[in-house]
Amino acid sequence: MWLATAWVATLAVWAAGWSARSDASWWGRSDVMSGRRPRMSWCDVRGLRPFALCSLGCGWTVRAALQLESERWYVGAAASEGGGLGGRAGRDGAAFLLLPNLCLFNPSPSSPSPIPTTPPHDASETHPPVAAAARTHARLEPSRTSASSTGRKAGEMGEYCAAAAAAAAADGDEPAVAVRPRAARRPYGEYDRFSTKQVFDNLHGNISLDPVLRIWCIQVLSTRFEHSLGVYQLAGEAMQNLQMNQGKELGIDRVDVQTVKLAGLLHDIGHGPFSHLFEHEFLPRVDPGSTSKWSHEHMSALLLDNIVDKHAIDIEPDYLKIVKEMIIASSKFSTTEGAKEKRFLYDIVANGRNGIDVDKFDYIDRDSRACGLGSNFQHWRLLQGMRVMGDEICYPAKDYLSVHKLFTTRADLHRTVYTHAKVKAVELMLVDALLEANDYLGIALHAEDPEEFWKLDDTIVKSIETAPNDELKKAKEIIQRIRRRQLYKFCNQYSVPKDKLEHFKDITAQDIVCSQKSSKVLLKEEDVAVSNVKIDLTRGRDNPLESVKFFKDSGCEEKFTINEDRVSHLLPACNQDRIVRVYAKKPELVGAVSEAFENLQVRMYGEKTQVHDTPTKKRRMRFD
Repeated sequence: MWLATAWVATLAVWAAGWSARSDASWWGRSDVMSGRRPRMSWCDVRGLRPFALCSLGCGWTVRAALQLESERWYVGAAASEGGGLGGRAGRDGAAFLLLPNLCLFNPSPSSPSPIPTTPPHDASETHPPVAAAARTHARLEPSRTSASSTGRKAGEMGEYCAAAAAAAAADGDEPAVAVRPRAARRPYGEYDRFSTKQVFDNLHGNISLDPVLRIWCIQVLSTRFEHSLGVYQLAGEAMQNLQMNQGKELGIDRVDVQTVKLAGLLHDIGHGPFSHLFEHEFLPRVDPGSTSKWSHEHMSALLLDNIVDKHAIDIEPDYLKIVKEMIIASSKFSTTEGAKEKRFLYDIVANGRNGIDVDKFDYIDRDSRACGLGSNFQHWRLLQGMRVMGDEICYPAKDYLSVHKLFTTRADLHRTVYTHAKVKAVELMLVDALLEANDYLGIALHAEDPEEFWKLDDTIVKSIETAPNDELKKAKEIIQRIRRRQLYKFCNQYSVPKDKLEHFKDITAQDIVCSQKSSKVLLKEEDVAVSNVKIDLTRGRDNPLESVKFFKDSGCEEKFTINEDRVSHLLPACNQDRIVRVYAKKPELVGAVSEAFENLQVRMYGEKTQVHDTPTKKRRMRFD
């Protein structure tokens, strides 16, 4: 039994050493058993501060303590007789606990350690043999020569190391000190490929996360987590292709690569609950002027500032500024027009010039796959064919239809998925529920402060649903209707005539109510819900391909635009659709709302522009 246990202990320590890529000997069992300080080893790792505890039964306890100290990962081992620490392992069992704390960049030396520093209870009281392990552990703790660094380390490790030092002092032993020279900070953009983290994505397969880009704020990214990883991956592929084909010509370095990838990873952290619904439906209902002063891109930049300041993340201010500018490049808050150097980098994640970016590449493929829809768009053709000419990303002329397919596939997703009649019915109900709860919960106020905004996510619906407050009664009823599938009833819709698009104004519930002629049922504004849907190719009524530059072949230095009539006469003549949908909030009002909607069309256009009348069966519908 003892021999088997020794083998298990040896294998456990070897595994811990291998995971850290230790270059020192971990096989000195006599050092461990005698309590002498084993040899220390280190390997360069950034942004990771783990504390690993390996607890083995059968009379021996082996502990591997890994603590990042000044950008070096020190590895130590200690052993003591007795049972497992804290009783975590049985006599014949073994347990391994790894508690990593991941961060985007290497924390500054002055920032407090995020590792839990106090054990749940004093293990030495309930397990006397653990005191010996604590004493041995005290000998293994690396320290620094200066008093300031010693004080800082004591603050980082807290009571746990203090208890170990006290145990060592009680035995009259002087803690052995392993002193390592302070390593120079690794330049931003450089990383060790052996320490990357592999994450599997169902669309892109394995995604390698650089150590400096480890995702530690999972809560912030939770609303669009997979999409953010996908954009990060595609941004890296785009930069890799440009660096391979034009790296020397464009002066692309690792800083550029890391900055673009970071922008891709964090470009959507500013989304509120239910993503675009919060920005385009809820906030305008609370404050009609919010559309001109709030966007999720701008909030992403504010959140990034808040995260860096709050957690003392070590990143150069100039690099941080570039990341934020890349995130807001396609929004109304864009400041990239004045960028003088490497302007093309700002068109990879969020392209404000022509709308071709890796953000669209990912969500088009991801959403098509999730909804079971086929997609003929091949983003890899554009990634491999892209070329920078005149500080602008251009594409081979032969890929003209592939570029057009990008925009038409996006429009198809909006028509069949994002703005589906049932989807909009649920969205209208969610907006009404949030509005009912806003006065009590102050939801809209969270959008003004990044410190509070990160707390908002989709779980707000569950919070409303389970809250005991009477002030949220109406909001609860709406959410319960969604759960029971008692949605707002779709009455009918019409497409705005092409010649009326330029001067079209959104239809409101008041317009529907004012068009009622029958006095059988008196409609009120709160009985009607209207959805004004706009679907385009990213440039309103303009053709987005007029902003895309092409080149003839790889040896040509001339860029040009292509007129659509020179490619195909089958391409759409109009690049925008405006659709008006009307819903009745109560099923017994479908007939009255449908009639008023038809009267509105006749009054505005001189005829009914809807495809067909509302079915009679729907007009007579009632809730069971």
